Amino acid sequence: MLKIAIDGMGGDFGPEPIIEGLLAALKSNKEFSAIAVGDKEQILPLIPEAYQERIEILHATDVISMSDLATDALKRKDSTIYKATELVKLGNADALISAGHSGASMGLATLRIGRIEGVTRPAIATLMPTNENKSTLVLDVGANIDSDAKILFQFAIMGQAYAKDVLHIEEPKTGLLSNGEEESKGSIVTKEAFTYMKNLPNFAGNVEGNDIFNGSVDVVICDGFVGNILLKTAEGVADTISKIIKTNLKRSLITIAGAVLMRKVFKTLKVKVDYAEYGGAPLLGIKAPVIISHGKSNAKAIKNAIFQAIDAADSNLNSDIKEKLAQYKI
Repeated sequence: MLKIAIDGMGGDFGPEPIIEGLLAALKSNKEFSAIAVGDKEQILPLIPEAYQERIEILHATDVISMSDLATDALKRKDSTIYKATELVKLGNADALISAGHSGASMGLATLRIGRIEGVTRPAIATLMPTNENKSTLVLDVGANIDSDAKILFQFAIMGQAYAKDVLHIEEPKTGLLSNGEEESKGSIVTKEAFTYMKNLPNFAGNVEGNDIFNGSVDVVICDGFVGNILLKTAEGVADTISKIIKTNLKRSLITIAGAVLMRKVFKTLKVKVDYAEYGGAPLLGIKAPVIISHGKSNAKAIKNAIFQAIDAADSNLNSDIKEKLAQYKI
Protein backbone atom coordinates (compact mmCIF):
# COMPACT_ATOMS: atom_id res chain seq x y z
CA MET A 1 0.00 0.00 0.00
CA LEU A 2 1.31 3.43 -0.95
CA LYS A 3 2.14 5.86 1.83
CA ILE A 4 2.05 9.62 1.29
CA ALA A 5 4.07 12.09 3.37
CA ILE A 6 2.34 15.44 3.68
CA ASP A 7 3.50 18.70 5.25
CA GLY A 8 0.56 19.26 7.56
CA MET A 9 1.44 22.83 8.51
CA GLY A 10 2.90 24.39 5.37
CA GLY A 11 -0.15 26.04 3.82
CA ASP A 12 -1.30 29.62 4.39
CA PHE A 13 -4.33 28.50 6.42
CA GLY A 14 -2.72 25.99 8.77
CA PRO A 15 -3.55 22.29 9.03
CA GLU A 16 -7.34 22.46 8.61
CA PRO A 17 -7.65 22.45 4.78
CA ILE A 18 -4.71 20.07 4.46
CA ILE A 19 -6.19 17.46 6.77
CA GLU A 20 -9.65 18.01 5.29
CA GLY A 21 -8.24 17.31 1.83
CA LEU A 22 -6.37 14.27 3.10
CA LEU A 23 -9.55 12.87 4.63
CA ALA A 24 -11.45 13.47 1.38
CA ALA A 25 -8.76 11.55 -0.52
CA LEU A 26 -8.85 8.69 1.96
CA LYS A 27 -12.62 8.47 1.62
CA SER A 28 -12.29 8.17 -2.16
CA ASN A 29 -9.30 5.81 -2.23
CA LYS A 30 -8.71 2.98 0.22
CA GLU A 31 -5.40 1.96 -1.33
CA PHE A 32 -3.08 4.38 0.49
CA SER A 33 -2.20 5.67 3.92
CA ALA A 34 -0.53 8.89 5.03
CA ILE A 35 1.93 10.43 7.43
CA ALA A 36 0.98 13.99 8.35
CA VAL A 37 3.93 15.96 9.67
CA GLY A 38 3.03 18.76 12.05
CA ASP A 39 1.85 19.80 15.48
CA LYS A 40 0.07 16.75 16.91
CA GLU A 41 -2.02 18.91 19.25
CA GLN A 42 -3.47 20.76 16.25
CA ILE A 43 -3.73 17.86 13.80
CA LEU A 44 -5.12 15.02 15.90
CA PRO A 45 -8.45 16.73 16.77
CA LEU A 46 -9.07 17.18 13.01
CA ILE A 47 -8.94 13.44 12.32
CA PRO A 48 -12.06 11.36 13.02
CA GLU A 49 -11.38 8.19 14.99
CA ALA A 50 -12.34 6.04 12.00
CA TYR A 51 -9.36 7.40 10.01
CA GLN A 52 -6.72 7.49 12.72
CA GLU A 53 -5.38 4.06 11.73
CA ARG A 54 -4.67 5.33 8.20
CA ILE A 55 -3.08 8.65 9.24
CA GLU A 56 0.09 8.60 11.27
CA ILE A 57 1.18 11.90 12.81
CA LEU A 58 4.88 12.77 12.97
CA HIS A 59 5.14 15.59 15.49
CA ALA A 60 6.91 18.78 14.41
CA THR A 61 6.17 22.40 15.27
CA ASP A 62 8.82 24.29 13.29
CA VAL A 63 7.36 25.62 10.03
CA ILE A 64 9.35 27.25 7.22
CA SER A 65 7.42 30.46 6.50
CA MET A 66 7.20 32.25 3.17
CA SER A 67 9.45 35.00 4.52
CA ASP A 68 12.25 32.54 5.32
CA LEU A 69 15.07 31.83 2.91
CA ALA A 70 14.81 28.53 1.05
CA THR A 71 18.31 27.65 2.21
CA ASP A 72 17.15 27.86 5.84
CA ALA A 73 15.29 24.59 5.34
CA LEU A 74 18.53 22.63 5.11
CA LYS A 75 19.55 23.77 8.58
CA ARG A 76 16.17 23.40 10.29
CA LYS A 77 16.01 19.63 10.53
CA ASP A 78 13.06 19.71 12.93
CA SER A 79 10.84 21.60 10.48
CA THR A 80 7.77 19.97 9.01
CA ILE A 81 9.00 20.04 5.41
CA TYR A 82 12.43 18.64 6.35
CA LYS A 83 10.92 15.76 8.30
CA ALA A 84 8.38 15.03 5.56
CA THR A 85 11.16 14.96 2.97
CA GLU A 86 13.26 12.62 5.10
CA LEU A 87 10.36 10.16 5.26
CA VAL A 88 10.58 9.80 1.49
CA LYS A 89 14.38 9.75 1.43
CA LEU A 90 14.47 6.91 3.97
CA GLY A 91 11.80 4.92 2.15
CA ASN A 92 9.17 5.35 4.86
CA ALA A 93 6.87 7.14 2.39
CA ASP A 94 6.45 6.90 -1.39
CA ALA A 95 5.63 10.52 -2.26
CA LEU A 96 5.74 14.03 -0.82
CA ILE A 97 3.14 16.81 -0.87
CA SER A 98 3.63 20.33 0.47
CA ALA A 99 1.68 23.56 0.20
CA GLY A 100 4.42 25.38 2.07
CA HIS A 101 7.53 27.28 0.97
CA SER A 102 8.05 26.09 -2.62
CA GLY A 103 11.75 26.95 -2.67
CA ALA A 104 12.33 24.94 0.50
CA SER A 105 10.36 22.01 -0.89
CA MET A 106 12.31 22.03 -4.16
CA GLY A 107 15.68 22.40 -2.47
CA LEU A 108 15.10 19.64 0.06
CA ALA A 109 13.62 17.28 -2.53
CA THR A 110 16.61 17.79 -4.81
CA LEU A 111 19.29 17.49 -2.14
CA ARG A 112 17.73 14.95 0.21
CA ILE A 113 15.61 12.67 -2.01
CA GLY A 114 17.89 13.18 -5.00
CA ARG A 115 17.59 13.37 -8.76
CA ILE A 116 16.91 10.57 -11.19
CA GLU A 117 20.11 9.33 -12.80
CA GLY A 118 20.88 11.51 -15.82
CA VAL A 119 18.82 14.50 -14.67
CA THR A 120 20.87 17.67 -14.27
CA ARG A 121 18.08 19.79 -12.78
CA PRO A 122 14.49 19.01 -11.82
CA ALA A 123 11.66 21.03 -13.36
CA ILE A 124 8.28 22.22 -12.13
CA ALA A 125 5.47 21.34 -14.52
CA THR A 126 1.98 22.81 -14.65
CA LEU A 127 -1.16 22.26 -16.69
CA MET A 128 -2.54 25.17 -18.70
CA PRO A 129 -6.12 25.14 -20.08
CA THR A 130 -6.77 25.07 -23.84
CA ASN A 131 -9.73 25.76 -26.09
CA GLU A 132 -9.76 22.07 -27.07
CA ASN A 133 -11.17 20.91 -23.73
CA LYS A 134 -7.81 19.54 -22.62
CA SER A 135 -4.63 20.87 -21.03
CA THR A 136 -1.07 21.63 -22.08
CA LEU A 137 1.76 20.58 -19.80
CA VAL A 138 4.32 23.39 -19.50
CA LEU A 139 7.77 23.04 -17.93
CA ASP A 140 9.83 24.52 -16.38
CA VAL A 141 7.72 27.17 -14.63
CA GLY A 142 10.09 28.26 -11.91
CA ALA A 143 12.59 25.71 -10.64
CA ASN A 144 15.48 27.03 -12.74
CA ILE A 145 16.14 30.61 -13.82
CA ASP A 146 18.87 29.72 -16.31
CA SER A 147 18.82 26.51 -18.33
CA ASP A 148 21.16 25.54 -21.14
CA ALA A 149 20.14 23.61 -24.26
CA LYS A 150 20.90 20.18 -22.79
CA ILE A 151 18.79 20.91 -19.73
CA LEU A 152 15.88 22.00 -21.95
CA PHE A 153 16.27 18.71 -23.81
CA GLN A 154 16.03 16.84 -20.50
CA PHE A 155 12.88 18.80 -19.69
CA ALA A 156 11.40 17.59 -22.99
CA ILE A 157 12.09 13.97 -22.09
CA MET A 158 10.64 14.43 -18.60
CA GLY A 159 7.57 16.24 -19.95
CA GLN A 160 6.86 13.59 -22.57
CA ALA A 161 7.23 10.83 -19.98
CA TYR A 162 4.85 12.57 -17.57
CA ALA A 163 2.29 13.22 -20.32
CA LYS A 164 2.39 9.58 -21.36
CA ASP A 165 2.66 7.78 -18.02
CA VAL A 166 0.58 10.03 -15.75
CA LEU A 167 -1.71 12.00 -18.09
CA HIS A 168 -2.15 8.94 -20.35
CA ILE A 169 -1.51 10.75 -23.64
CA GLU A 170 -0.26 7.97 -25.91
CA GLU A 171 1.90 10.06 -28.24
CA PRO A 172 2.35 13.51 -26.67
CA LYS A 173 3.28 16.24 -29.15
CA THR A 174 6.02 18.46 -27.77
CA GLY A 175 6.94 22.03 -28.70
CA LEU A 176 9.79 24.34 -27.78
CA LEU A 177 8.61 27.81 -26.72
CA SER A 178 10.15 30.49 -28.93
CA ASN A 179 9.39 33.83 -30.57
CA GLY A 180 8.47 32.25 -33.89
CA GLU A 181 7.69 28.88 -35.43
CA GLU A 182 10.62 28.90 -37.87
CA GLU A 183 13.68 26.86 -36.93
CA SER A 184 15.80 29.99 -37.36
CA LYS A 185 13.88 31.83 -34.59
CA GLY A 186 14.80 31.89 -30.94
CA SER A 187 17.74 32.60 -28.67
CA ILE A 188 21.13 30.93 -28.94
CA VAL A 189 20.02 28.46 -26.25
CA THR A 190 16.68 27.55 -27.84
CA LYS A 191 18.27 27.16 -31.27
CA GLU A 192 20.72 24.66 -29.86
CA ALA A 193 17.95 22.93 -27.91
CA PHE A 194 15.99 22.62 -31.17
CA THR A 195 18.82 20.58 -32.72
CA TYR A 196 18.58 18.11 -29.83
CA MET A 197 14.79 17.95 -29.63
CA LYS A 198 14.21 17.31 -33.33
CA ASN A 199 15.40 13.76 -32.66
CA LEU A 200 12.56 13.16 -30.21
CA PRO A 201 9.38 11.42 -31.39
CA ASN A 202 6.40 13.74 -31.94
CA PHE A 203 8.50 16.92 -31.73
CA ALA A 204 6.35 19.72 -33.17
CA GLY A 205 9.19 22.23 -33.48
CA ASN A 206 9.07 25.78 -32.20
CA VAL A 207 5.77 26.99 -30.79
CA GLU A 208 4.62 30.45 -29.74
CA GLY A 209 2.79 31.55 -26.63
CA ASN A 210 -0.67 31.24 -28.19
CA ASP A 211 -0.02 27.59 -29.05
CA ILE A 212 -0.06 26.76 -25.35
CA PHE A 213 -3.75 27.62 -25.23
CA ASN A 214 -5.02 26.37 -28.61
CA GLY A 215 -4.48 22.67 -27.99
CA SER A 216 -2.04 22.14 -30.87
CA VAL A 217 0.60 20.52 -28.62
CA ASP A 218 0.51 18.49 -25.42
CA VAL A 219 3.84 19.57 -23.87
CA VAL A 220 5.65 22.92 -24.08
CA ILE A 221 9.27 23.36 -23.00
CA CYS A 222 10.89 26.57 -21.72
CA ASP A 223 13.29 27.67 -19.01
CA GLY A 224 12.00 28.54 -15.55
CA PHE A 225 12.41 32.29 -15.96
CA VAL A 226 10.19 32.42 -19.05
CA GLY A 227 7.84 29.77 -17.71
CA ASN A 228 7.19 31.55 -14.44
CA ILE A 229 6.42 34.82 -16.22
CA LEU A 230 4.11 32.91 -18.57
CA LEU A 231 2.30 31.29 -15.65
CA LYS A 232 1.82 34.53 -13.69
CA THR A 233 0.74 36.40 -16.84
CA ALA A 234 -1.86 33.75 -17.68
CA GLU A 235 -3.23 33.88 -14.14
CA GLY A 236 -3.39 37.68 -14.29
CA VAL A 237 -5.10 37.75 -17.69
CA ALA A 238 -7.75 35.25 -16.59
CA ASP A 239 -8.47 37.27 -13.47
CA THR A 240 -8.59 40.58 -15.38
CA ILE A 241 -10.95 39.26 -18.06
CA SER A 242 -13.30 37.98 -15.38
CA LYS A 243 -13.32 41.37 -13.63
CA ILE A 244 -13.83 43.30 -16.88
CA ILE A 245 -16.84 41.17 -17.83
CA LYS A 246 -18.41 41.53 -14.38
CA THR A 247 -17.84 45.30 -14.38
CA ASN A 248 -19.45 45.79 -17.79
CA LEU A 249 -22.52 43.66 -17.28
CA LYS A 250 -25.14 46.38 -16.90
CA ARG A 251 -28.48 45.65 -15.33
CA SER A 252 -30.68 45.52 -18.41
CA LEU A 253 -33.00 42.78 -19.63
CA ILE A 254 -30.62 41.88 -22.43
CA THR A 255 -27.52 41.72 -20.29
CA ILE A 256 -29.34 39.89 -17.50
CA ALA A 257 -30.54 37.28 -19.99
CA GLY A 258 -27.03 37.07 -21.42
CA ALA A 259 -25.56 36.71 -17.95
CA VAL A 260 -27.86 33.79 -17.21
CA LEU A 261 -26.82 32.09 -20.44
CA MET A 262 -23.14 32.77 -19.75
CA ARG A 263 -23.23 31.44 -16.20
CA LYS A 264 -22.48 27.91 -17.33
CA VAL A 265 -19.64 29.17 -19.54
CA PHE A 266 -18.10 31.08 -16.63
CA LYS A 267 -18.40 28.01 -14.42
CA THR A 268 -16.56 25.90 -17.00
CA LEU A 269 -13.87 28.57 -17.39
CA LYS A 270 -13.40 28.78 -13.63
CA VAL A 271 -12.90 25.03 -13.44
CA LYS A 272 -10.29 25.17 -16.21
CA VAL A 273 -8.16 27.86 -14.59
CA ASP A 274 -8.68 26.77 -10.98
CA TYR A 275 -5.45 25.35 -9.55
CA ALA A 276 -7.55 23.29 -7.12
CA GLU A 277 -8.66 21.12 -10.05
CA TYR A 278 -5.07 19.97 -10.58
CA GLY A 279 -3.93 20.05 -6.96
CA GLY A 280 -0.40 21.22 -7.51
CA ALA A 281 2.67 21.18 -9.71
CA PRO A 282 4.80 18.03 -9.97
CA LEU A 283 8.54 18.46 -9.49
CA LEU A 284 9.87 16.23 -12.26
CA GLY A 285 13.29 14.62 -12.18
CA ILE A 286 13.22 13.62 -8.49
CA LYS A 287 13.52 9.97 -7.45
CA ALA A 288 10.06 10.00 -5.86
CA PRO A 289 6.89 11.94 -6.69
CA VAL A 290 6.90 15.45 -5.23
CA ILE A 291 3.85 17.69 -5.61
CA ILE A 292 4.19 21.38 -4.81
CA SER A 293 0.78 22.84 -4.02
CA HIS A 294 -0.29 26.47 -3.85
CA GLY A 295 0.01 28.09 -0.43
CA LYS A 296 -3.68 28.99 -0.57
CA SER A 297 -4.70 25.40 -1.37
CA ASN A 298 -8.12 24.38 -0.14
CA ALA A 299 -9.19 20.84 0.71
CA LYS A 300 -10.06 20.08 -2.92
CA ALA A 301 -6.58 21.09 -4.08
CA ILE A 302 -4.90 18.90 -1.46
CA LYS A 303 -7.11 15.94 -2.38
CA ASN A 304 -6.22 16.30 -6.05
CA ALA A 305 -2.52 16.74 -5.22
CA ILE A 306 -2.65 13.43 -3.38
CA PHE A 307 -4.26 11.75 -6.39
CA GLN A 308 -1.55 13.22 -8.62
CA ALA A 309 1.12 11.76 -6.37
CA ILE A 310 -0.57 8.36 -6.34
CA ASP A 311 -0.86 8.32 -10.13
CA ALA A 312 2.82 9.15 -10.49
CA ALA A 313 3.91 6.60 -7.89
CA ASP A 314 1.85 3.90 -9.59
CA SER A 315 3.37 4.64 -13.01
CA ASN A 316 6.69 3.88 -14.74
CA LEU A 317 7.51 7.60 -14.86
CA ASN A 318 10.94 7.61 -13.25
CA SER A 319 12.19 4.47 -14.95
CA ASP A 320 11.02 5.81 -18.32
CA ILE A 321 12.81 9.13 -17.75
CA LYS A 322 16.02 7.32 -16.77
CA GLU A 323 15.81 5.00 -19.77
CA LYS A 324 15.18 7.81 -22.27
CA LEU A 325 18.00 9.95 -20.92
CA ALA A 326 20.38 7.02 -21.19
CA GLN A 327 19.17 6.35 -24.74
CA TYR A 328 19.97 9.83 -26.04
CA LYS A 329 23.10 10.44 -23.92
CA ILE A 330 23.14 14.21 -24.43
